[in-house]
Amino acid sequence: MWRQVAWACVAMILPAPRPAHAQTRVQVLETWPAGDEVTLHRNQDFYLRLHYSSDRAVQIWAQPYYHGQPARAGSNPSRLYPAGSGDALGWFFLFDPSARVDEVRVRAGDGSIRGTPVVVRYPVTVTGDDGSADSASPPAWVTQLGAADAAAQRAGGAGRTRTPAVAGDLALLGGFMLAMATLGLAGLAAPAWGLWRWRGGWRIAAAVPAAVMAFVVLRILAATAIDPTSHNLWPFEIVMWGGLSCAWMLVLAVARRLSGSTQA
Repeated sequence: MWRQVAWACVAMILPAPRPAHAQTRVQVLETWPAGDEVTLHRNQDFYLRLHYSSDRAVQIWAQPYYHGQPARAGSNPSRLYPAGSGDALGWFFLFDPSARVDEVRVRAGDGSIRGTPVVVRYPVTVTGDDGSADSASPPAWVTQLGAADAAAQRAGGAGRTRTPAVAGDLALLGGFMLAMATLGLAGLAAPAWGLWRWRGGWRIAAAVPAAVMAFVVLRILAATAIDPTSHNLWPFEIVMWGGLSCAWMLVLAVARRLSGSTQA
């Protein structure tokens, strides 16, 4: 008798088993442009027709990678797809003609770091060029799935988010944005300080990076006013030239100190 009582107590203490959620399944049915090696022209997107099955509502993202790292590309946001099965649209575009893609990783889940695993790795070689896009019309599935996404957005975008959060990507993005802001401001401020404080040849030397930074900024503003896609990677340009400007000013400051100059 006491054994039955003991087992009953154990059964009451142990938590009831939770129903396991089946993993979301996604497969790539077809792509547009089709093929294992694709060239994307300027302002052209790469589309993936995805088929999913899940026992709960999910969001699905298709993210391009190159050599194991996020590619220089933009990818689709996602609406909330209902539980069950159906088709979803993934897409991405290259930031510039030199960008490359060798794999597309499809994530599905709730958009959180832990709740949005990679469910498909789709190998495909995508390169860019600066030519004009072909005039061929996309297949019907691109138009239909794109219209469904647009309708969801017009309905208020319920359950819609941008790219899912990934811890490493967030840290990398935060570090890059901080470096961009720091180098950009320092690249402009350092030569301006030299022009204000220094005299003679030192002021002329400080004018060199000041002129370069002004030219870079004005060129970006003028070019994007004519063609908004002409400088999609302008933050990288600011970082590069800002870093060079800071390095030039650092060399000048050291040389000025070593020379024993007493000019104000």
